[in-house]
Amino acid sequence: MANTDNGNESMNADHRHRLDQSRLVTRIESIAGRDKQWSSRILHGIGTVSEHAAAGLSAAGALVLWVAVGIATAFPPWWDNVLYVTSSSVTVVMVFALQHTQARQQAVTQRKLDELLRAQPAADDRLIALEGASDDELGALTDLSQANRERALGADAPPPIADRPA
Repeated sequence: MANTDNGNESMNADHRHRLDQSRLVTRIESIAGRDKQWSSRILHGIGTVSEHAAAGLSAAGALVLWVAVGIATAFPPWWDNVLYVTSSSVTVVMVFALQHTQARQQAVTQRKLDELLRAQPAADDRLIALEGASDDELGALTDLSQANRERALGADAPPPIADRPA
């Protein structure tokens, strides 16, 4: 029993050391921002600015101002084109900014989940980085999970979601 405890203490100390190093590196990189490419920093900056309530109020204010100037100038012929080009351009930029930040957040969440699986001795290691698995592997693991769920719940397990009546 003592050998097991010493092994666990050694493993826990190693894990704590790796965790401390990771925290230090993450803190330094997040402060410096050196780990991201310039394009990533710009897209994250756009995402950060656009997530505030003031961004929505600013957009609403700009729209009201746009209409007021249009009324004052009797809506010249170029008026619609400028509005269409501006709104389309902002939409395209925001789509890329949102896609980039969401993909990065999803990758970070996936790495955290992988680390949680790695830390659990009874966890199935095949689930780590499962997003890269083939469709056949994913289907087989889904079937295995369903079978495990049915075994855990006993005979009273509800049918799989795919087999339920609509």
